[in-house]
Amino acid sequence: MNFTIQNVLIPAEPGYQTIDVQIQAGRIAAIAPNLEVIGTVVDGRHKLLLPGFVNAHTHSSEMWQRGIIPPAPLELWIAELYDFAPPDPEQVYLSALGTAIETLLSGGTTVVDHLTLIPGQEIETIAAAVRGYREVGIRAFVGPLIQDESLTASLPAGGKAWEPLPCAETAESLLMLMQEVVEKFHRPDEGIEIMVAPTGFQLCSDELFKGLVALSQQHQLCRHTHLLETKAQKMLAHEKYGCSAVQQMQHLGFLGAKTSLAHCVWLDDADITLLAATQSTVVHNPLSNLRLGSGIAPVFKYLQAGVNVTFGCDGAASNDSQDLLEAIKIGSLLHDVTDFDYRNWISPRQAIAMASLGGAKGLGLAEELGSLTVGKQADLVLYDLTRLALLPRTDPIGLLVLGRPTEAVHSAWVKGDRVVADGQVVNVDVDQLRQTLFDRSEWVFNRHSLNVQQFETHYRSVMGLPT
Repeated sequence: MNFTIQNVLIPAEPGYQTIDVQIQAGRIAAIAPNLEVIGTVVDGRHKLLLPGFVNAHTHSSEMWQRGIIPPAPLELWIAELYDFAPPDPEQVYLSALGTAIETLLSGGTTVVDHLTLIPGQEIETIAAAVRGYREVGIRAFVGPLIQDESLTASLPAGGKAWEPLPCAETAESLLMLMQEVVEKFHRPDEGIEIMVAPTGFQLCSDELFKGLVALSQQHQLCRHTHLLETKAQKMLAHEKYGCSAVQQMQHLGFLGAKTSLAHCVWLDDADITLLAATQSTVVHNPLSNLRLGSGIAPVFKYLQAGVNVTFGCDGAASNDSQDLLEAIKIGSLLHDVTDFDYRNWISPRQAIAMASLGGAKGLGLAEELGSLTVGKQADLVLYDLTRLALLPRTDPIGLLVLGRPTEAVHSAWVKGDRVVADGQVVNVDVDQLRQTLFDRSEWVFNRHSLNVQQFETHYRSVMGLPT
């Protein structure tokens, strides 16, 4: 379907301009004043048009645990998460719908889902998430979260007696699974891509990483993983490798221009230089890093070194939402307290570019997405500047990034298809989804995790906390 967006505000240097935009055959066909009308006319008056953002790291199925896991560091938080994972693919489907819709209604047109798999139902889990993303119409990169080491392996020994438990999965079995997943679900032309996405070095063998690198090269897949999210992981890397985890990732061939790395909180200067040299992308997840006490990623250092940085919400049990505008705001402002030189601070326009073009670059799609450029695919979002949270009229992008806009998305397009219109999701009955989520859940409090009880004493000991 074709569209002509008339009299819409778009960013220009140094301010804004009012323009028409044509969408034809899924792409931006023209950007100019007084264009001939093609297809459906969309009134762009008092609205701002921007490229869609990328929610560059999340775990959709965590939706079922948001708001319930108490304040705890990642290693204990994830132990509880593992105790109460979604029991069936239908829940995975519903949480994919919810993740996609929350992302769209906060400006995102692409989601990177580091998807937790239900043991014994791995293919069914992925099929359920893909089904949800297809129904909503969002562009999705699905990275099955796989590991061949047990959760206990993620904790450093710290000179203590600590023997990780065995894992049921092997690198060989997981690589066979991933080959099947690629064959069944990898459909780039349809907006669904499979990524190779090992959980992280703390839970994966070198053999698994090497096999996934080979698979990604065979099928031109993006690569994604968690990297040095916590101080405990930095300690573990030196125990496990005798060097930085970033150096080990480079040795295994995992870094590169289509590699995105979630968190990257505990990197040193040599690590940063290596990320810049390999053109790897850092996905900044400020809300989960704060929620789990992981630390503040040195984003200014990344940007100054030429590292591509974008934003993610992270999973909805460590954030606990999928509000991408909130993640962009916190991810922009958080670092002002780390550098007294205000000239290094992230401006609203820079934040928008990081969230859109930066996100596209991390997925190898900078030539196709991420900017208002004729010929690029039409992944676009139209914001209603008459919303109370975006008034009075000052700087539209400043209001969007620095304010707290609610219900600001008027329309959204993915691959030229309109998936949000007049503030309403087009392809899914959101009221019905709300009712289903309500009916399939219950108020929960004071639950007890056996995993946390097993890990906490050792964690506190190796981290130098009183036991």
